[in-house]
Amino acid sequence: MFQEVAGIKIPDSQLAKEAADLLREHGDDLLWNHSNRVFLFGAVNGKKTKQNHDLELLYVSALFHDLGLTKKFSSPDLRFEVDGANAARSFLQQYQIPDESIRLVWDAIALHTTPGVAEHKEAEVALLFSGVGLDVMGDGFEQFPDDLREEIIKAFPRNNFKKDIIPAFYEGFKHKPETTFGNMKEDIIEYFRPEYKNKNFCDCILHSPWTE
Repeated sequence: MFQEVAGIKIPDSQLAKEAADLLREHGDDLLWNHSNRVFLFGAVNGKKTKQNHDLELLYVSALFHDLGLTKKFSSPDLRFEVDGANAARSFLQQYQIPDESIRLVWDAIALHTTPGVAEHKEAEVALLFSGVGLDVMGDGFEQFPDDLREEIIKAFPRNNFKKDIIPAFYEGFKHKPETTFGNMKEDIIEYFRPEYKNKNFCDCILHSPWTE
């Protein structure tokens, strides 16, 4: 395991190591490399913009942010983001982490696919969101230092990430497509199952039990 990448020290506390072990055990190389890149992208952005943040909380948030896609942590009926957030909360409670810190991690994970909200919250939430956006969709690519980006990718390779991440998402929540209603992961379901349609918000209003 690297001690430092792109000028960012990888947290190495017992808590951090056990969080990493959980991802290693229940995830795969795709999620491992992605989650570490997300952490480093977010941490570099935080350093560059001088945002005061807890590096260890950001690290745990990044490691858990996609664990809701795995069989171990996937529920039958919750959004995968919430599954990951709940798993992180249970994990952190074992270490008697302050409630406020646990809430920050929960929010960061639960909101990491919610543009228009996450970027306006606390630093850990916003930085995780920025790291996810950069790694998945290239958000902020031109503004991120080239040399640091290449160093991060060398340490945690992308390895056909574009091709592999979409089916990885689908495998994580194909058994509960209704949980993608109202969020961007609905596009993943429609990509693989164009015949599937979630409920429509306008229909929900028009067909509600209200008489007027």
